[in-house]
Amino acid sequence: MNPAIRCVLFDLDGVLVDYDRDVRVGTLARLTGRTSAAVRAAIYASGIEEDADAGVLDAQAYLDALGRELDTVVVAADWTAARRAATRARSEVLALAASLADRAAPGLLTNNGWLMAQQLPAIVPELFPLFAGRAFCAAQFGAAKPAEQAYLRCLQALDALPQATLFVDDNPANVEGARAAGLHAHRFTDAAGLRQALAGFGLS
Repeated sequence: MNPAIRCVLFDLDGVLVDYDRDVRVGTLARLTGRTSAAVRAAIYASGIEEDADAGVLDAQAYLDALGRELDTVVVAADWTAARRAATRARSEVLALAASLADRAAPGLLTNNGWLMAQQLPAIVPELFPLFAGRAFCAAQFGAAKPAEQAYLRCLQALDALPQATLFVDDNPANVEGARAAGLHAHRFTDAAGLRQALAGFGLS
């Protein structure tokens, strides 16, 4: 018999939302007057994003580092606009999350930096108020998934126990990291599969 689950912890990109890197890159390129190739390299090839996710860079330090890579000033409003343009909430998955609220408190843990932590309500307003006070970025814990510390520190913030938490992520490495930390975990492929997994824990 499966244990009682009191918290369902969701990943963001690829689970609660669709995320299109090309749209993000193209939008930020237009807003900063730089080429898409330059923006893509600055975000994904410079190491800045990984440092931000791990909490090495705070929000302004991240923007400053991105600006140095692009030889321009990158402001939070433009970064947010690009991320929002690239992000679309998945209504069916959000409906499932909302349906859990009276049985298993929903939470969110995403590999993102302090800037995302600040701007998430503007980027995906559909997540709120459901995830208000329960949405966290890895930078806030100084560790990114799949490091065990990322999950355990997040659960401390949520006042949840690993053995009573189900983690949902589309990345196999993150799913395995959660299991190594003592959480139950489901690899997300679609809403139907998630619904079936929730049913297995008596949460349908």
